[in-house]
Amino acid sequence: MNFLAHLHLAQLANSSLLGNLMADFVRGNVQSQWPAPVVAGIAMHRRVDVLTDSLPEVREARQFFRAETRRVAPITLDVIWDHFLALHWDRLHPTQSLVDFTASAEREIMPQLPGTPEGFIELNAVMWRERWFEHYAEPARLARVLNGMAHRRPRLAALRDSYQDFVDHYQQLEPLFFQFYPRLMDAARHQQL
Repeated sequence: MNFLAHLHLAQLANSSLLGNLMADFVRGNVQSQWPAPVVAGIAMHRRVDVLTDSLPEVREARQFFRAETRRVAPITLDVIWDHFLALHWDRLHPTQSLVDFTASAEREIMPQLPGTPEGFIELNAVMWRERWFEHYAEPARLARVLNGMAHRRPRLAALRDSYQDFVDHYQQLEPLFFQFYPRLMDAARHQQL
């Protein structure tokens, strides 16, 4: 899961949005660094990542990637799942528009940023300003996201090419998302993530 899905599941689970969004930016013993709700959010994010990577639908989705991009397939799939969530937001979260959800998440997270890792602060400055989540519904936006990630981390240069795997297998990937994501939503609502 990428940023949007982590925040969505966190909201459904009444978990810390800050912790769920920040988890990839913190290492080590987080219990001594953050308040208990944030620690719980970080732990939820990590459990969701492990659970998602082990799902049969996600393992099946990895097979749609070519040999030269398969190594980065988990990262690309995280972005792809956010695309399908944004694209079908009204169907999956009919009680609140994606624009309203994004604005609410931003209002909750921004006041909590002081003292968080510098890279996380920088991410938030750009993410909210450029309205990333609202643009995730546009398939072409994923090319920009993957290219940006490849540029920032040269060892992940194959992310650029993985966009083509997404385009070539769009029709197969979308139903896989709908096979597993509603289950994650249900688990979040029942505090089982």
